[in-house]
Amino acid sequence: MRTKQLVLLHNNDLHGDFFPRKKDGKDTGGLPLLSGYVNRARKEDQNVLYAIAGDVFQGSIIDQEYRGISTIDLINQLNPDVMTIGNHEVDYGLSHLLFLEKCANFPIINANLYVTLNGSRLFLPYLIKEVNGMKVLFIGLLTEEVIAVTRQDKVIGTLVDVEQAVHEIELILDSYRTVDIDLTILLTHIGIEKDRELAEHLNSCYGVDLIIGGHSHTMMEQPEYVNGIWIAQAGSGTGQIGRFDLICDTDTNSIVDLRWQCVPVNEETAEPDQTMQELLKRYQSLTDSKYARVITTFQRKLTHPCRTQETELGNLYADLLQRGSSFDLMILGSGSIRKEELGPVVTFQDMKENTPFDDCLWMLKVSGEQLRRMIAFVFRKEAWCGHTEFYQYSQGMHIVWDRQKDTFRQLCFHGSEIRDGDEFTICLQDYHFRNFDQMFSVKLKEVTDNMEPRIIAGSLNHIVEEYMTKHQGLNAEIEGRIEVI
Repeated sequence: MRTKQLVLLHNNDLHGDFFPRKKDGKDTGGLPLLSGYVNRARKEDQNVLYAIAGDVFQGSIIDQEYRGISTIDLINQLNPDVMTIGNHEVDYGLSHLLFLEKCANFPIINANLYVTLNGSRLFLPYLIKEVNGMKVLFIGLLTEEVIAVTRQDKVIGTLVDVEQAVHEIELILDSYRTVDIDLTILLTHIGIEKDRELAEHLNSCYGVDLIIGGHSHTMMEQPEYVNGIWIAQAGSGTGQIGRFDLICDTDTNSIVDLRWQCVPVNEETAEPDQTMQELLKRYQSLTDSKYARVITTFQRKLTHPCRTQETELGNLYADLLQRGSSFDLMILGSGSIRKEELGPVVTFQDMKENTPFDDCLWMLKVSGEQLRRMIAFVFRKEAWCGHTEFYQYSQGMHIVWDRQKDTFRQLCFHGSEIRDGDEFTICLQDYHFRNFDQMFSVKLKEVTDNMEPRIIAGSLNHIVEEYMTKHQGLNAEIEGRIEVI
C-alpha cells in the first residue's frame, strides 16, 4: 500500500465578508486573516489544495460598486486552486460573469450550465489538479436557483434535477476511467439537503470520495458520511475555514484516513496577509467617500437573525415599502435582507449592503383563496429543513401556522379572517414576480386574470433611501405577524 498525505482547505458563501470583526476581544474573519491562514497552511503543510464552493459575490459595497471585478481581484490574491460558481455569481448577469471569469487567475468550474442551442457548456466542467504525484479531480455543480435568475434567457439552461446531475457526473467520470484519478471531489453549490440526495444517488463504482458544498450556509461540527461519500460545508463568511487532513492510498485510489475540522480564522490561527490588507484599503478608500454618509438612525440595533421567521428588519422594510402605497400588502423576500443586524447608525453603505438586490416592484391582485395557497406553499415542510424562499409581510398580516398538521390555525388581515372571495393588491420584487409559479405554486396566468400586473417602482432602494433620509429614530418590533406552532 502506497499512501500520500493531502490537506484540503475549503470555504463557501464568502458573500463579501472582507473585513475582520471583533469576537471575544479578537479580530475574527476578513480576507487578510483568511489569506494568512491559507498562506500559513501552504507553508507549513505538504500537498495543500484550497477550494471555494461558490457565492463570493454580494454582501459588500466594494463588490457592488465594481460589479464583482473588485471581488475577483481580491480572490486572485487569495489564490484558490479551484472555485465553482454559486447562484449569486450570476447577480450581475451571466454575460458579465463570463467576463469576470477572464479576470480570474484561478480556474472556475461548472458542469451543468450550458447553451441550450447546441449543448455547449459555459464553463470548464472539471479540473484535474496534480499534487505530489496524486491526481485530484474536481467537478463543479450549481444550484437550481440560477434557473430563476436566468429564466427569461431561453438560450441558457442548467441540469438541476439530481438524477440529471448524477448522469452528468457519471458521464465525466466515465470519460476519465483510463486516467489514474486518486481522489474525486464534487464541488457543489446546491445546499446540504441536495448534497445528501446526490450522494445517495451516486453509484459507488464511480468512486466519488468527497462533496464540498455551499448555498445552505450549513455550519458543521463534523462531516456527514452518506453512501460512502463524505460531505462537508463551512458555514458562510470568512470567520472559519474547512480543513480535511487526508491520507490516500494511491494504489486503490481511496481514503484510508480522514480528519476534518472547521477551523476558526482569527488572530490566534493566522497572521494577516499584508498585501491583502493594502488591496482592501485601496478599495475601501475609493468607496468611503461615496458611501460613508449617514442616512438615518434607529432607536436601537435591529436584527434579522433568521430568514424563516418574522424579524425586526423584515417588519421595518416591509412596512416602509407599503406605507403610503397603492397596494395592500408588501410580501418581501427574506433573503433580500442580507445583514443579521443593522443600526443604530445607518450609513448609505449599510443600506446598500443590506438590500443589494435592487430590483423593481410589481403590483398584482390576488383573491383570498389564491393568497392562502401562496402562503401555504411558502410554509411547506421544506421551508424548515432546506433553503426555500421565505417572506416578510407588512403590517396587518397575521399568520399562525401549525407545522405538525401542515396547515393554518389562523390567517388574518387587519384582524379579519381572510376569506376565499376577498381581494388584495400585493407587491413583489421583480425576482419573485418573474418566478411567481415556482415561488408560490400558483400560476401567474391565474393571477393576471384578476388584474394586469404593473411596475409601480423602478428601484426598491430608491424608496428605502428616500424614507430613511426623511425619518430618524426608526424602530420595529416583533409583533406576531408570523407565528409557527
